[in-house]
Amino acid sequence: MARLLHSGVEDARPCPYLPGVRASLEHRVLLDVTPGEADELLDRGWRHFGPGWFRPACGTCTACLSTRIIASEFVPSRSQRRARRRASRLRVEIGEPGVDRERLALFHAWQRDRVQSRGWEWAPFAVKDYWMRFAFATPFSREVAYYDDDAGGRLVMVSICDETPRAWSAAFCFYDPAHARMSPGIANILELIAIARRNGQRHVYLGYCVLDCQSLRYKAAFRPHETLVGFPLDDETPRWLREAEWAESEKTAGRQLELW
Repeated sequence: MARLLHSGVEDARPCPYLPGVRASLEHRVLLDVTPGEADELLDRGWRHFGPGWFRPACGTCTACLSTRIIASEFVPSRSQRRARRRASRLRVEIGEPGVDRERLALFHAWQRDRVQSRGWEWAPFAVKDYWMRFAFATPFSREVAYYDDDAGGRLVMVSICDETPRAWSAAFCFYDPAHARMSPGIANILELIAIARRNGQRHVYLGYCVLDCQSLRYKAAFRPHETLVGFPLDDETPRWLREAEWAESEKTAGRQLELW
């Protein structure tokens, strides 16, 4: 059973996704979370790195849309099928997350590319940082590692995930920038969908889709998907709406605002 060590809401700060917007996160530090409890947390819009769980608490801004794919019904688009074919030569290994020089070097290469190509701020990332964020042991933590045997079996992508009784959750993915034309991030999500289907798990969680953010809007292209309505409390029943239902609810909300 999960043990709560800390909870709170951080002070507002500049949003990392949208310029000119203030953002805040609700935090919980949890130990001994069971796979079933992780399912319930994901169902309410929570994400985590190691023992630190979080979700948006930004007041009036609702740009972060908690999104999950319905794995059994997923139909890839033409571009997604191309990404799958380009990455088909990669060897996939699923195991428990770990940290070593190879993984840390791959992360740093990916991070440098993001700093140069997207203007991200550089932040030091040592072995202890990697371990706490990506390799902290839980019974549901998984690493999906991709190797290029045409390049001597070199590790070219790492996907940090959760596997719960009902779902897979994509937490973080980084890859060799030299393989960027392969659309590795897309290929990784397609792999997780295939794994979930084989295991009979209904959903693949993608975290937060932000339609006005280049780095996060791609998640909306995986269909059919569902969007969480708000961020329900522990004693509330989560409401997930399919795309058409979500669009209709947004129209209704817009009409109600016009009446005001």
